[in-house]
Amino acid sequence: MTAAAVTQRRNDLAIGRRLRTAIPPLVLFVAVVVLWEVSLTALQVQQFLLPRPSVIVRSLVEQWPTLRDGMLFTATEALGGLAVGSLLGLAVAFATARWASARESLIPLATAASSIPIIAFAPITNNWFSSESPFSRMTIVAVMVFFPMMVNTVRGLTSVDASALELMRSYASGDWDVLRKVRIPNALPFVFTGLKIATTLAVIGAVVGEYFGGPRKALGIYITQEAGLFRFPNAWAGIVLACVLGIVLYLAVLAIERVAVPWQASTRGES
Repeated sequence: MTAAAVTQRRNDLAIGRRLRTAIPPLVLFVAVVVLWEVSLTALQVQQFLLPRPSVIVRSLVEQWPTLRDGMLFTATEALGGLAVGSLLGLAVAFATARWASARESLIPLATAASSIPIIAFAPITNNWFSSESPFSRMTIVAVMVFFPMMVNTVRGLTSVDASALELMRSYASGDWDVLRKVRIPNALPFVFTGLKIATTLAVIGAVVGEYFGGPRKALGIYITQEAGLFRFPNAWAGIVLACVLGIVLYLAVLAIERVAVPWQASTRGES
């Protein structure tokens, strides 16, 4: 068998594995949507309680220009806060893993920051930056994603195989070489785990933060206004777009992980 045939065979097997992984959740999603539509129609459930999927899709189409602008604005807030919170989490994690004194002082602060509820924090950030400023929601998102990023990175930097450290020391490697060649590669899967958690938290923080104020085009404001005016299909259309935004961000991180940490994918049996 030629090298080209072997490569093609491997590609076919990889595609087959991906299809086997993707088909079950897709089938389940379609089944849930169909059951949702049929059951609400059969039981004659009123739209203000729960609209049918077909009605929500119609609202998505009709309100698309407004919803698109709102989703883009909310995505900007989520991504800005995600970037700031992730970078801060990484910086604190490296300091915490390196110095015991930093660990003793920063871990309690990080734990306290993770305990702040959005409902209590949103009015304060609105007072800092004004409710119209996207920096208000970015601050909320940054606080929410900081803790999972820091905790996962610290775990990756510190849970290194002792034999690997001993081997590096036997070669007279300094702390920088150990960090660059052992600790950081070991921490990358943990970092991406934190990022995947942070992406969903970022969208939640941005949307919920908008419930307490923001420009009219914001997705959270749109949802609250449409629900207040009893236009529930439109409100549900906004909720669906918020879910789609979170899924897209998650899949983007997953794609970057496959490129940056290919050995992690291989350990899970992926390609």
